[in-house]
Amino acid sequence: MASSLFQPHHISVKPKAPTPPLPSTKPHFFTIRADASSSNSPSPPPPLVSKPRRTEENIRDEARRHKTTHTHHFSARYVPFNADPSSIESYSLDEIVYRSQSGGLLDVQHDIAALKNYDGKYWRDLFESRIGKTTWPYGSGVWSKKEWVLPEIDGDDIVSAFEGNSNLFWAERYGKKFLGMNDLWVKHCGISHTGSFKDLGMTVLVSQVNRLRKMNRPVVGVGCASTGDTSAALSAYCASAGIPSIVFLPSNRISLAQLVQPIANGAFVLSIDTDFDGCMQLIREVTAELPIYLANSLNSLRLEGQKTAAIEILQQFDWEVPDWVIVPGGNLGNIYAFYKGFQMCKELGLVDRIPRLVCAQAANANPLYLHYKSGWSDFKPVKANTTFASAIQIGDPVSIDRAVYALKNSNGIVEEATEEELMDAMAQADSTGMFICPHTGVALSALIKLRNSGVIAPTDRTVVVSTAHGLKFTDSKVNYHSKEIKDMACRFANPPVQVKADFGSVMDVLKKYLLSKAH
Repeated sequence: MASSLFQPHHISVKPKAPTPPLPSTKPHFFTIRADASSSNSPSPPPPLVSKPRRTEENIRDEARRHKTTHTHHFSARYVPFNADPSSIESYSLDEIVYRSQSGGLLDVQHDIAALKNYDGKYWRDLFESRIGKTTWPYGSGVWSKKEWVLPEIDGDDIVSAFEGNSNLFWAERYGKKFLGMNDLWVKHCGISHTGSFKDLGMTVLVSQVNRLRKMNRPVVGVGCASTGDTSAALSAYCASAGIPSIVFLPSNRISLAQLVQPIANGAFVLSIDTDFDGCMQLIREVTAELPIYLANSLNSLRLEGQKTAAIEILQQFDWEVPDWVIVPGGNLGNIYAFYKGFQMCKELGLVDRIPRLVCAQAANANPLYLHYKSGWSDFKPVKANTTFASAIQIGDPVSIDRAVYALKNSNGIVEEATEEELMDAMAQADSTGMFICPHTGVALSALIKLRNSGVIAPTDRTVVVSTAHGLKFTDSKVNYHSKEIKDMACRFANPPVQVKADFGSVMDVLKKYLLSKAH
């Protein structure tokens, strides 16, 4: 039986013909109730827990007991990204498909008309009612927006670590000291289950794979190419669900902290002598031949989870829209995910505008920046050079079209950061109490340039998206503070002071230090 699973299935990344969406095989359930008298008169969200939990049941059992069928049906499907309005091509989310007939990207399209039967206040109140709860699956920042993410999935199929709900940090001292800003915020998406924003998308993708496997679809495992964080998220969620995970990593190009996560979570790890783009090409070829589900951001399911970070930002500001949101960009799915989250909130009446978006790239891997500077003329991939911001060391981004669309529709900007700029920005941020990753350093560098040029005003409410936890990048921090990075001044290095083990020597260095601070 096992051997037959690995006969070539020829699962195409370019389907031969579109098929109508399949009806869901699971009962639909929501925590919202359609008013029986009028679909346009939404009732308030019901309380999430109406009865005490029974001693013999867990939270999933409890959710199952409280599950009810509602008269209003929400749905989503795959459609070609940015398709002509006359296009009729669409696919059920239960199909294994990654590309449109033309070979282009797919997008998850929600039934906006059905969602609009409920006004903006209704959705705001519903999302607010779920914050901080342990009710399955709404304790997750992603699944608290389930109707906007994967509306048709059964709660039994969801694989969640209650990700999301991450800290929106007021960077008071950094903003004041280095930028003259009083309304600067950092969305710490790296304070998450595996230490990066990738958890937001992976809970959605692995949940859908869990559903497909229960439907006996040909999926024996999930695979990804990764520069580190994607593999960590994939392996953790697959391990939680008991699903095999396969990871393609570029040899000697990711941090040890990132490498150890998929290994610890039991993934089958292939270290390949190529860069990320080479790994990406290989995983696409492999998933076209073997029943392994592709988990990279080519897969638009991931973006459905990532867009919830944008909705969270609005929630955390009590539904006031910031002026700017700055996102580091590598494979470029995330900038589109943020756009999509903000745009859905606007379209469904939760807010009346969207922020301007900035995508920040490392100068050593800057194809989007070059494309932007050329006035969006013909896009040309680049050979990505080594950067401390290793997760965005990508020269041929899969989601280039998505990123361009997001930036054009948000009056957006693309900026870049040199290695010295990003490392200095990281050190400055850390010196004010943060502990950020180099990718956040790229975003802060973009902010510095836009403040210095006057594009971003000192009073503009600005959010910098921090994509991973600084603990994943301690090697680069150690090298910076040891001043061991070739051709870099490391201006804000703070190395330890070597002192003899006697009272007089310690007193001497302490007095000198305290005098330097007495100003």
